[in-house]
Amino acid sequence: MHLDEPLSDKEFDELDQFLLSDRSPEDAMTMDTLHGYLTAIAIGPETIMPAEWLPRVWGEDGKQAPNWKNPKEEQRIVNLIMRFMNEVLITFEAAPKEFEPLFCEHEIDGEALIDAEAWCWGFWEGMELRPGSWEQVWDSEVAELMRPIYLLGADEIEESELQEVEDPRKAHQLALQIEANIPAIYRYWLPLRKGAVETIKREEPKVGRNDDCPCGSGKKYKKCCGADAN
Repeated sequence: MHLDEPLSDKEFDELDQFLLSDRSPEDAMTMDTLHGYLTAIAIGPETIMPAEWLPRVWGEDGKQAPNWKNPKEEQRIVNLIMRFMNEVLITFEAAPKEFEPLFCEHEIDGEALIDAEAWCWGFWEGMELRPGSWEQVWDSEVAELMRPIYLLGADEIEESELQEVEDPRKAHQLALQIEANIPAIYRYWLPLRKGAVETIKREEPKVGRNDDCPCGSGKKYKKCCGADAN
């Protein structure tokens, strides 16, 4: 199965059930939280490698892991998560306006209302991987577009802001705003996005004692700079 192939409904359910199972850590993300988390990583200010973000799927400290049956199961679930991430990435690359956040829906007094809180928690967790890099967005032209995510996803908000999220119908409106705002947030970061930081080790050729000294003196290495190493 290719990593760029989207999850089928059956595979989606398989991953969902595993995340909710007893063999996943208690603090493991749910599918909607995971989708928000992956979205923040996909559109944010820096490229983050899976080796860093994947462990936090199982718990905020990144130190927990599922109780795998065997290595084959671990490979299977990790593969599903990676394909879930690639589905997000490919959507933004190909058609960002068609991106749909994975929100929950609840029926209240006979009315179907969207609940984006878990998705926003996940998005906020993704931001917390690079809090310093995300900081500039709050002073940018898209700061107001980020506000619904802040209201529903931040660890703490002002007491005066609680009224905007405690009413399910107001929270529903915030969710609709998020879906409309995400493409613009993606476009904001696109030209600013930094690649993953890589450590490059440069291998210098070794100089033999009887070779010409690389300093350009014309002397043999053992009689020039090499003498200092003895």
